[in-house]
Amino acid sequence: MLVARSIALFAVAALFEIGGAWLVWQGVRGSDAHGGRGWIWIGAGVIALGLYGFVATLQPDGEFGRILAAYGGVFVVGSIAWGMVADGYRPDRWDVIGALVCLAGMALIMYAPRGR
Repeated sequence: MLVARSIALFAVAALFEIGGAWLVWQGVRGSDAHGGRGWIWIGAGVIALGLYGFVATLQPDGEFGRILAAYGGVFVVGSIAWGMVADGYRPDRWDVIGALVCLAGMALIMYAPRGR
């Protein structure tokens, strides 16, 4: 149950962080002849990024360094998936292999048995 909760929290954190960064990107650089979509998009992105920071604190493991290091793998996979859905990005085989390596690293960091 703790692993399932942890994975769900990583997914929610990814939505907030990647979505927030994407909103800021769109606010600064998105459409409107590359002049950006404006401050409302940027503000929404900043709020989403703040929510990401809060969600990360809800992980069952209490080690900040471990949580953020493991989240890096989730971020890589989530960023590629977000780009595919939101921007039509098509990863090549090296993107996919790299993302899987990152996800395997995340699983080792978070869920490997430890002698405590």
